[in-house]
Amino acid sequence: MGSVLRSSRPSEGIASPFASGERLQAILFDLDGTLYRQRPMQALMAAELLTLALRNPLAAPRQWRVLREYRKAQERLRQVNGQSSDSRHTPPDQIGMAAARTGVPRTEVQSLVDEWMLDRPLKYLPLCRVRGLVSLLDFCDARQLRIGVLSDYPPAAKLRALRIDRRFSLMLCSTDPEIGVFKPHPRGFFVACNRWGLTPREVLVVGDRSDVDAAGAAAAGMPCVVIGKRPRRRGADLLVLESLERLHRVLDDGR
Repeated sequence: MGSVLRSSRPSEGIASPFASGERLQAILFDLDGTLYRQRPMQALMAAELLTLALRNPLAAPRQWRVLREYRKAQERLRQVNGQSSDSRHTPPDQIGMAAARTGVPRTEVQSLVDEWMLDRPLKYLPLCRVRGLVSLLDFCDARQLRIGVLSDYPPAAKLRALRIDRRFSLMLCSTDPEIGVFKPHPRGFFVACNRWGLTPREVLVVGDRSDVDAAGAAAAGMPCVVIGKRPRRRGADLLVLESLERLHRVLDDGR
């Protein structure tokens, strides 16, 4: 993996809760399930899909199948990427996999994904924003911590819908040409460090999946906090916390 630049400002930032003498200079967030609650979002989108079925019962099963296969394709690609050290930056063809498995043309798959997974959910995001998010971002701003996001989906529109996009100095997506692999492959994490000019130990990863966010952070040598779930394995560089509010308290306490 590419080299990571080293910070020349060891006295800045905040004390790391993982290792005595280390300091954090930035936080790299996951987006889906971390900055907004997925269960309410899934319920709201399920209601829309049910409405589609009532209005157009012939088209609904086809659209449901496409969306289901698109999600499955990402998990298949994630497993392959997580096991590969290939340095090629080839964007994962999630659309192509879903089209092949459903027999639906690529253009139609892309249109359905854009509508149902990228556009329609935006109006619900303010309702699903996690508690404690704004106060945590305020804390980061006050401590001059840099804030970024690494998502497996394009993050800009979602961050705007959450009304927090101006807080982020870095917005990365796994399908960006510079990355081209889904988490837990560490490439996206290394790209974030290089963009900021920081070492992996200076960047805290915050996500909601131990098999994706924590595994990717570990592969990149970065500390990680998993919110709301118990990971399959624990380590010296992993904390499991129930909420962003709890994370705020931990960082503010310096432990």
